[in-house]
Order: sequence, then structure tokens, then C-alpha cells
Amino acid sequence: MKEITTIGLDLAKNVFQVHAIDATGVIVIRRQVRRSQLLLFFSRLSPCLIGMEACAGAHYWARELVKLGHEVRLIPPSYVKIP
Repeated sequence: MKEITTIGLDLAKNVFQVHAIDATGVIVIRRQVRRSQLLLFFSRLSPCLIGMEACAGAHYWARELVKLGHEVRLIPPSYVKIP
């Protein structure tokens, strides 16, 4: 597996969507992660940039992910692109 550089994290109630890319922009991971497994999933990754929509729960998850060594950027909802 290639080194993950950037992750887009879509927060939800029970199942979160994770999209990870490497330095060249190739998708490395695209999967769902349950709420109970999210911190375990990110603890197994090397530190990387994580972007997520700024919502009520995002600040909690951002603090937890920063504790694991990741860099987290919260994006205003008006800038989040939905395909």
C-alpha cells in the first residue's frame, strides 16, 4: 500500500466514510468505518492531513485525531463539495 498523505472524513451518526489518497492523488482507501472503530483505524495510520466538515461533532473528533498525531483541518459547510 502506498503512503497515505490526505484523508477526507465524512462524519455521520454511526458509520463514517473515509477517502484516502497518496502523494500523487491516487485513491488508496475508500471505505466505511463504524464509530466504535474510528480511533483504532486512525491509530494504525502514520500521521497525515485529515479534512472534515465543521459540524457539531467535528471538534471532538478533531481533538481525538490530533492526539494521535494527525493534522486536522475543519472545512466550513459551504465549501464542502458533494458529488
